[in-house]
Amino acid sequence: MKSMKRTQQPLRHYHGAAKGLHWLMALLIAGLIPLGLYMHELPLSPQKLQLYSWHKWAGVTVFMLLLVRLATRIAFPPPPLPSQISRLQQQAAHAGHLALYGLMLAIPLSGWLMSSAKGFQTVWFGLLPIPDLIGKDKALGELLAEVHELLNWTLVAVLAAHVGAALKHHWIDRDGVLARMLPAHRPDITREKTS
Repeated sequence: MKSMKRTQQPLRHYHGAAKGLHWLMALLIAGLIPLGLYMHELPLSPQKLQLYSWHKWAGVTVFMLLLVRLATRIAFPPPPLPSQISRLQQQAAHAGHLALYGLMLAIPLSGWLMSSAKGFQTVWFGLLPIPDLIGKDKALGELLAEVHELLNWTLVAVLAAHVGAALKHHWIDRDGVLARMLPAHRPDITREKTS
């Protein structure tokens, strides 16, 4: 009869570049959403136009960082989830990440299209003009504004689920999933594996 013994295997972490991009983008998105809600309700003024410019600059930056992040993900694939996590939870995590990447791509694109349709060219940081994707079309611009808002509320819901799942893994399951993405990881975090 083969004996069962418990061995410790170090929990693998995300690559440093992936961690840096994750937290930088998280900070930008955490600022973009409330800024978008706040500026939308302001009356037309130079301040509102400035806030719109900042919002668009940050949105373009998130889009560019996403492209770098996708390249980083290909170059440095994410570590596998701990083996004790059920297949259903792993599939949910994968679907959640796909939704986040899709929304981080769709939201800046919808904003870019909306600005183009409304006749407001984006000039990144006031220096680099970004070409309009479509011609001026007021009705289409209003429709794209609704699409942009809907996508952002969807992102808020998916982010809430993402953060909730990360905290569940950290505080309830205590399986080290969140620690894999923390900037300063503890080398003593391990996972148990039976052989």
